[in-house]
Parts: sequence; structure tokens; C-alpha cells
Amino acid sequence: MKHALIAGITGIVGGHLAEHLLSAGGWTVSGLSRSPSRLDGVNSLNADLNDPASLKAALADVRPSHVFITTWSRQATEVENIRVNGGMVRNLLQAVEGRGVEHTALVTGTKHYLGPFEAYAKSKPETPFREDQPRLPFDNFYYVQEDEVFAAAKRDGFTWSVHRPHTLIGYAVGNVMNMAATLGVYASICRETGRPFVFPGSPQQWEAAIDVTDGRILAKHLLWAATTPQAKNLAFNVVNGEIFRWNWLWPRLAAYFGIDAAPYPGKAGPLEISMADAGPIWDNIVAKNDLEPNHLSKVASFWHTDADLGREVETFNDMTLSRKLGFLDYQDTVASFTDAFDRLRADRIIPR
Repeated sequence: MKHALIAGITGIVGGHLAEHLLSAGGWTVSGLSRSPSRLDGVNSLNADLNDPASLKAALADVRPSHVFITTWSRQATEVENIRVNGGMVRNLLQAVEGRGVEHTALVTGTKHYLGPFEAYAKSKPETPFREDQPRLPFDNFYYVQEDEVFAAAKRDGFTWSVHRPHTLIGYAVGNVMNMAATLGVYASICRETGRPFVFPGSPQQWEAAIDVTDGRILAKHLLWAATTPQAKNLAFNVVNGEIFRWNWLWPRLAAYFGIDAAPYPGKAGPLEISMADAGPIWDNIVAKNDLEPNHLSKVASFWHTDADLGREVETFNDMTLSRKLGFLDYQDTVASFTDAFDRLRADRIIPR
């Protein structure tokens, strides 16, 4: 049996990874988070990655063969992002030092190529993004997290992999990066109120080629890299394998909810602004449909979806390195969204 320690078990990536490892067989799964995991079969461990003492206590009897780091903590500035998120990786890997870790996987993202929020997309990098592109001349907590993994691998003798997904699509509640839940909430509010279901992003995103990453294909990729010798000590892009345009996808999302896609107005209309008054509307939808009593801010992260859809540069990723080494999985993008909507409906997070 292999023993996976997943940091961020309650997030999109951590949850899908745990489900995939357990279904694959041959794995014991321990999940680390500040709140308990609800997944059956997971040894739930509660600790704060910023608190070495709580990590030491939670991991006292845990000897993982594989560590998967799938979480981050948003801070007000990139300097703070570096201090906090770099520290989280360092604290975790110090807590399991000398316990026989064979491999550590770090999940980051396409801000590796686009830059941090404070300098987002200012460099206008060439697409498709490729893993051998040099680091940007900006502070970036992803780079610091990578360096912490590299240093610990050299010290403790384990192999590593870095995984750079694009926009994550999957099932999670309370996750700041969950576009599926955010758009599901937005569409549900539009259907309830009669508001037009308008694409809120920039003209460039409406027209440009783009891709996304399903949490399920990322889970497969993480397992593949952790168990494939030729994939060790490499960084990988990981996306669905399908390139699309939002002007093609938007009407298909609308059809799922039984509403019309509004004509694109030619400019961005951020959800943080258009949904500023939506709290009471959402509360009424929750009561009317007997949904789980989640506050709007827990199920929708309008700011993060605005950041993704408001970009003014083309953004998609090359998967050649993974393909050459044998990872050939593909995920239909429409199904990425609709399957996530189905689960959110089944768990009474959004209305049917």
C-alpha cells in the first residue's frame, strides 16, 4: 500500500485526487486541512499549514510515501503570498522529513506564466505556454513554493513533480477558485430573476482560444506523475486537451440551465459589480429550493472568475511533454462544467 498525504483535501484538486486514489486501489489516503474532510475512506487530519506546532501534532503518527500539495492561501500582496504560501510548503515538508517520503507533487497554475495578481498578464507571454519558458521577472509565490520543494527533495532524497493547471473546474464548496460553482450560482440567479445571462469577461476572452483543467484529469495526472519513472523531477502543464472559445461554450452553459445566452455587449461587466446586490436574492433561492444554507460568498467567488474571464491576453497551454511521456488522457470541456453542475445540484448546493 502507498500512503498519500494530501494537503488541501477539501479543495477541488484535493477532493478529486482523494477520490481517484481510493478508486484506483492500493492507496491509503490522509487528508490535511483546517476543516474535516467529508470523503469516505479518508483519514482526516486537522492542522494549519502556517502553524508548525499544529502540523507536528496532526502528523505525529503519519508516514506518507507520497505528499501532494494542492492548497494555497490568498493574501493582500504578493510579498505576503510569498511569505505565507512558501512557509506552508516549507512547514509541511519539514514536518514529514525523515519519514520515508518517496515523492512530492506540487500543484501551482498558469500564473507561473502570467505573473502574480499585482503584475497579471503584463508580460504578454507567447502561447501556447510551454514548461521550458523562463520564469518572469516578478515576485511570484509559485516560484518560491517550487524552490521549497526542490530544496526539501535535495535534503530528504525524494523525487518531485510540479503540475500547472489552468482554470480549475470541478466539485468543491467554499473554494475561492471554483468557476463551476460561481457560474452555476450566476446562472441560477439569472434564471430566478430574469436577468440576462451575459458573459462577464473581456472581448479578448470572448474571442480568444483558451483551455481549462478538470479536477478529475488533474487527479489522473498527479497519480501518473507520482508512479511513472520518466515523469519524475519535471514540471508539467495539465489541461483538458481541448481548446475552445467562450463564445462557443457560453450558449451551451446557458442551455444546461434552460435559459438563453444574452448577446455579448462588447465589454467586460464584472460579476463582482453585477452581483453586488445578489446576497438576499441567493438567500431566497436557498430557502425556496431547500438548499444547503450556504452564504453566497461560500459558493461563488466572483472576484476569481472575473480575474480569469477578464484577461486581455490569449491563454492556453501546451501538453506535448506529458504526451511524449505517455499521459494521453482527454476531458470534454462541456462535460467538465455540466458534470460539476450535476453534483452541485445533487448535493443541494445550487437549485435544479
